[in-house]
Amino acid sequence: MIGLKRNTVKLYPHSDEWRRVAEVTIKDLKDIFSDKAIDIQHVGSTSIKEIKAKPIIDIAVGVKSFEDVDKIIETLEDRGFIHIVKNDDESQRFFSCGDFDADTRTHHIHVVIFGDKEWCDYIKFRDTLNNDVSKRRAYEELKLNLEKKYPNNRYEYTEAKDDFIRDILNG
Repeated sequence: MIGLKRNTVKLYPHSDEWRRVAEVTIKDLKDIFSDKAIDIQHVGSTSIKEIKAKPIIDIAVGVKSFEDVDKIIETLEDRGFIHIVKNDDESQRFFSCGDFDADTRTHHIHVVIFGDKEWCDYIKFRDTLNNDVSKRRAYEELKLNLEKKYPNNRYEYTEAKDDFIRDILNG
């Protein structure tokens, strides 16, 4: 299962399909970004083994500069990676995929500067949880509790995970 209605929080058991979809997406992004991307990685909860997650594939694209990204926005959008300007900030350019008519999202693409804090945080969080079963289980438990509390408010669900994520990144 890939995709979830926007603003909905529903967790699904970990699936090998997520890795396979991420691999195909990374291949597509490498084709589009070419030498503008230094590295592209599957991140987010679907990249963390054994835990339940929202079935939305998060991909981090590490680039040299956002100016390079601006030059290929039209190509990205032609290939289904829609630029969501309201989610941009000084540290990322954000793209989403899915069935926009049905208000369903399948992918979140976080374009960040390779080696900057955002890039390192995505990789550190994923790798820490994949290498530590107790932290992985604690994160899953938190997510399950928040799923019950915020089934229709993805913003609050995400915000409520901030302290846990910060503790992992500062640990």
